[in-house]
Amino acid sequence: MSDIVFHITAIAYLVATFVYIGYLFARKDRLLDAAQYVLMFGFAAHTITIVTRWVAAGRTPATSLHESLTFFSWIVIALYMYLLFKYRQRVLGAFVSPFALLLILSASLLPQEIIPLAPVLESYWLPVHVILAFMGNAFFALAFFLGIMYIIQERYLKKRKLKGLYFILPSLDVLDELNYKCLQYGFPLLTIAIITGAVWSEYAIGSYWDWKPRQIWSLITWFLYAALLHGRLTAGWRGKKAAIFSGVAFMILLASFVIINMISGGAHGLSQ
Repeated sequence: MSDIVFHITAIAYLVATFVYIGYLFARKDRLLDAAQYVLMFGFAAHTITIVTRWVAAGRTPATSLHESLTFFSWIVIALYMYLLFKYRQRVLGAFVSPFALLLILSASLLPQEIIPLAPVLESYWLPVHVILAFMGNAFFALAFFLGIMYIIQERYLKKRKLKGLYFILPSLDVLDELNYKCLQYGFPLLTIAIITGAVWSEYAIGSYWDWKPRQIWSLITWFLYAALLHGRLTAGWRGKKAAIFSGVAFMILLASFVIINMISGGAHGLSQ
């Protein structure tokens, strides 16, 4: 049953992605409406997949690479839905949907068996740490997409060619504001995730910090986003500079995730 729902999720995200692409070219509102409904259907199926896996595993389904990619994809869509209903920026889905699809397709290529968690790692700190870390990273992902949209829109204005995506993308001020809000949401979540991860480490192995690759790269990520927020607050980093910096920071986050999971075999996942 869970495999069927997983495949339904992947198909729904695939269809939504193609319909969103159609909207970007045709700029027909009915296509945007259709894409939004298909994405919501896929998210509902995705939620069933997450809940089913959670019940079957008896723990937060984010400790293998397959689970991490699936869970991260779900969190990204969930937070996009939050931004959608709060800020009404539906076109953001055209950038979120392909990313969610890529994560789901990557997860489908990986071993899907449920791997028992080592007894030493079993703790109520696991869901707290993992969920906070994924939520923080998901907000950083949304900031990345908003940065891409900003750069596209800024390029149209710079060249004074008001055509194509210019008419469906939000204004530069709106994109910059939403990028900043996502960073404001993501950074505290990442900070608390690092703290709860240290507490979990002390509970599990008797040490708050032992300089493992996951801890080192999560700290590097923290410093990057701290520098970005500091720059925005004190040095006036806005617009294109902030968009590029948030993009670089997120790409480093993703690269560290992939490399670390290739080395470690995926245990613990994106939560680092």
